[in-house]
Amino acid sequence: MTPFGARVRELRAERGITLKKMARDLGVSSAYLSALEHGRRGRPGPGLIMEICGHLDLIWDEAEDLKRLAALSHPRVVVDTSGLSPQATELANILAESIHDLDDDTIDWVLAEIRGRRALPKGPTH
Repeated sequence: MTPFGARVRELRAERGITLKKMARDLGVSSAYLSALEHGRRGRPGPGLIMEICGHLDLIWDEAEDLKRLAALSHPRVVVDTSGLSPQATELANILAESIHDLDDDTIDWVLAEIRGRRALPKGPTH
């Protein structure tokens, strides 16, 4: 499941909207919407994201959050490390090899570390 799919599913449940009804209202198949929620389809286009936001009556902040999650929800990521350091290539390869073996706590920790370091100002590396 992708972050986008999980959030859409959560919002549907909060509002008591079935997958079948939402799919019909959006003009997509329920199979497509289910696949989108479960990460078996790529990211939706910006038009569909806006339709979903409208259908769920999301306020501006919620809609922006859903758009952000959609951008982070490609289920088949390709990481191009050409031109980067050997450590960057090693990190990408280790992550690709081990992502299926990591538990949620470890994934949360890695995400928090990366998010925290991205928020820090760029300084000299040691």
